[in-house]
Amino acid sequence: MNNDLSPELAQSLLRHFEPVLRFTRGEKFFPIDVGPYVLECSLWERAPGKPAVCLIPSPELTLERLGRPYAGRPGAVHFLKFVEPLTVAELAALQLQKITATADERDIFRAGRGRLARVGYVSRFADALFSFVLLTRGRVPGTTAAAAAEAYRRLLAARPGYSYHGRVIRQGDWLVLQYWFFYAFNNWRSGFFGANDHEADWEMVCVYLSDAALTAPPGAVQPEWVAYASHDYEGADLRRAWGEPEVEKVGEHPVVYVGAGSHASYFVAGEYMTELPLPFLAPLVRVAERLQSFWRRRLRQHGDEEQAAEEPRLSNMFRIPFIDYARGDGRAIGPGQEQEWGPPQLLDPPPAWAVNYKGLWGLFTGDPFAGEDAPAGAMYNRNGSPRRVWYDPVGWGGLEAVPPADRALASVLARQARVRERITERRAEAAAKGEQLRGLGVEAAAQRAQSDMPQSYERLLRKIGELGEEARQLCAEVAADEALLQALAHYEGRLRGGGGLVLGERPRRAHRPASDVELRTNRLAEVWSAASIGLMVIGVVALTLVARQYLVVALVTVLYVVALIEAWFRKRFIRFVANVAVGLALVATAILLYEFFWPAVTVLVLLGGGYILWENLRELWT
Repeated sequence: MNNDLSPELAQSLLRHFEPVLRFTRGEKFFPIDVGPYVLECSLWERAPGKPAVCLIPSPELTLERLGRPYAGRPGAVHFLKFVEPLTVAELAALQLQKITATADERDIFRAGRGRLARVGYVSRFADALFSFVLLTRGRVPGTTAAAAAEAYRRLLAARPGYSYHGRVIRQGDWLVLQYWFFYAFNNWRSGFFGANDHEADWEMVCVYLSDAALTAPPGAVQPEWVAYASHDYEGADLRRAWGEPEVEKVGEHPVVYVGAGSHASYFVAGEYMTELPLPFLAPLVRVAERLQSFWRRRLRQHGDEEQAAEEPRLSNMFRIPFIDYARGDGRAIGPGQEQEWGPPQLLDPPPAWAVNYKGLWGLFTGDPFAGEDAPAGAMYNRNGSPRRVWYDPVGWGGLEAVPPADRALASVLARQARVRERITERRAEAAAKGEQLRGLGVEAAAQRAQSDMPQSYERLLRKIGELGEEARQLCAEVAADEALLQALAHYEGRLRGGGGLVLGERPRRAHRPASDVELRTNRLAEVWSAASIGLMVIGVVALTLVARQYLVVALVTVLYVVALIEAWFRKRFIRFVANVAVGLALVATAILLYEFFWPAVTVLVLLGGGYILWENLRELWT
């Protein structure tokens, strides 16, 4: 990886393609330079089994001091602390100030259709478990988001404007422009009903060009790919070709739709369903997938095409559903927008604070799921290991096997030459083995009539068989290479004619926003979705108290009624009744087999014997 670009050239390239970020109404945190943020922070260390200790208080902490190497205790976690949670009085004063102030329409968020109405009751039950577990694990205190918003407003008042941290990397034949966006706080949970809150947030966008851009005139080379960091997506799922309609642009600036609070990046405006797994439910997930496979494949209860298309979602029904609102109807930052970017803060050569500080950029809560812990910096993961996107941005975007367009023809020609060499080598090897086989065949023919050489003859036959298999394998490989050579020649013709295909695999999990059909529902269904799990839990407790002798029957009845109402709201009533009928038939069959096992086996054996007798006699008579 070559990073010998001049700062002037790197800044010019970054400014030429810098993204436009579109936010959702109600977003409170936007990208800033890390310097002012660090001045508001204190540096802490928490050793295993020990309380956290403040190493450098605020405002003594600076980027320079953060970048100094220091030795920590074994297993200790270093982290920054941005704010302290507000007291009750401070929170009340802040709420009063909000009520009396005139709010900008862009600061008002309306959730719209509830997220729980978009998933089934099993996922809603998993969501209830997640909410309960959140109370018992490390989490960011509830008033921290309000304190962070107030501190962030002070930062902007002292230093207005928005900024990103930029980096230009030459890796192989690619030139990668990295745009790192730092947010003071991630308020997805407290602000937008999401999965987590945490101090600090690093997000990133990559733009991929051929390294010919280094010598070409400005504007003569266009990007070929863009990749947006987004939750757990990786490789080809993160990227899109520059010319795809899905990649919206303002001039030569790609448009990024930012998730409200989570700051994940999307190509298309909309509302995205994000499903997070609970690790302790993994065994239930495996059992559910096996049962679903048996139900659909063995019993062929797959329903209509629409339901069949939803099968991947059903297999993840034990995941917790959250919505990432990336509507793009709020503020916009970037070229030609109301707010422009300030000069990029270059990360090449990497500053000392990026290299030496491997700790977290915000509060460490000790969350076992790590969802409420702050992230590490641009170079490192939370465990201190290097981030792949830093040292291998081409591989991170799934482009390690994809050459730039201006190298595609040369790559095809080089591959053709290598395949031709391989064909020649394998043909020569196959010919040599054929000659050897013929010689062994002559020896075998000579020994066949000699009764005093049986062991030698058997060894010779085994050797002929092994050698013959090797020769056949070589011939098959030659045939496959010849077919590959024809495909490469066809592709060469397309490239020379200007109609070459886009190289690179398509996304396996292309994140798509919810469609208008998915978003349409009535208010009663939303109320039911929000209340159903709580009502079911209350009903189970009530039945346990008043009808314990009929508990099993009562529980089955409650579950059936809940599922029936759910099917009615989701317009799957008929399908649900049919599934129940099939399920009851299976249960009845199992009961009959249990009660009449040996008579049933006897009847099956008699029927099998009669069928075999009939088939054999029918064959004899025809």
